Amino acid sequence: MQNRREFIKQTAAGVVGGALVGFSPRSYNRIIGANDLIRVATIGVNSRGDGMGGTFASQKNTEVGTVCDVDERTIPKAIETILKTKQTAKPKAEKDCRRVMEDKTIDAIYTATPDHWHTPLTIMGCQAGKHVYVEKPLSHNPREGELAVAAARKYKRVVQMGAQRRSAPTLTKGIEELHNGVIGRVYMAKTWYTNKRPATFVKPGTVPTWLDYDLWQGPAPRQPYQDGLIHYNWHWFWHWGTGEALNNGTHEVDVARWGLSVDYPTRVSSVGGRYEFKDDWQTPDTQLVIMDYPGRVSLLWECRSSNGRRIEERDRGIIFYGEKGSLDTGGDSYRVYDLDGKLVKDIKSGSSESDIQGRNTASPSLGMDSLHVQDFLDAIRTNRKPNCDVETGHKSVLAMQLGNISWRVGRDLHVDPKTGHIQNDKDAQKLWSRDYEKGWEPKV
Repeated sequence: MQNRREFIKQTAAGVVGGALVGFSPRSYNRIIGANDLIRVATIGVNSRGDGMGGTFASQKNTEVGTVCDVDERTIPKAIETILKTKQTAKPKAEKDCRRVMEDKTIDAIYTATPDHWHTPLTIMGCQAGKHVYVEKPLSHNPREGELAVAAARKYKRVVQMGAQRRSAPTLTKGIEELHNGVIGRVYMAKTWYTNKRPATFVKPGTVPTWLDYDLWQGPAPRQPYQDGLIHYNWHWFWHWGTGEALNNGTHEVDVARWGLSVDYPTRVSSVGGRYEFKDDWQTPDTQLVIMDYPGRVSLLWECRSSNGRRIEERDRGIIFYGEKGSLDTGGDSYRVYDLDGKLVKDIKSGSSESDIQGRNTASPSLGMDSLHVQDFLDAIRTNRKPNCDVETGHKSVLAMQLGNISWRVGRDLHVDPKTGHIQNDKDAQKLWSRDYEKGWEPKV
């Protein structure tokens, strides 16, 4: 069975050295040589899902067989995106994800639905015998993450979370350098995300004719429709979303946890609030999350959703601090500094398509998207765990969910480092799961 590093070397030979310059999605098709056709259904195709449908359709021996969305307006555009690739077969249009699960011709599903749907769809896919590529965050709450892991293992399905940096070849080399001691013992990682989002207001409205709002809510307890919520601003409401911490923080914290070689924290603390505007947001626009891990290691995430000033010339990024220096990264590249802050190594990917457009909600990095999709497809064909396996994704997502829980209860959380569970705090433990609409409770 091919291991992770072997796959990275195979799929991106020459990338680290800069030999694969200007590669396109079509050039990726030549990398995986298996002849097994994989038919994929894309679910949730308004923005991110639209572009990713084209990415899947561009892969060798892969076909997008179905396009599914509760917003009927999005489907024709998503099909058009797919037909602009090498794929000639027109995908089937579907509004109800449950019909997708019944389709025996579909081997895998891709989902870019709102957060409250991520784990339920992952479980449904596994139970239907389908492999799953689920965008971050894996889950809406910690209990769902545990259920997603259980479903993948019980039904022996490949489940990949959309943390594309896990498949970035140059960054993989940088993480290996960290593990091999390039800056000595690594004891801290600082991560951040910045943006300049506007105020958000919602108001009672009438459900549009193009939307199946009942199915959009799915597993979430029913609430009246509100104008201004769909398709993006649900992120800032706890009933459906998980705030900026999971919307964007997941990416950097996953890389930080990878570089620090840590699993579950021992203590989590978060402060912040909705500072910039007095509007309808429920989640923070300004937030600090600090996580202590076993072995004298800390991880920090800083968020400014409403102030776009960059940190270290990047709108998002990670810095690792060690006994001999530091290493920073923003995408598929990295730089090493000594203790005086002098640059001693600057390693770039050699491809503009692996650059990060940190505030692009549809496709921050086309190159890394393609590599991560290819890793998912190869994992299916070779029966191995993908680069961001469901359990790996759960640990990173849980870290930020604990940060949100700490912020909501207003105090530090003490955590069992073996399981990630909150200790001795009944109020915080109530937020470990959520209520569900009757009949929609996720079960494994």
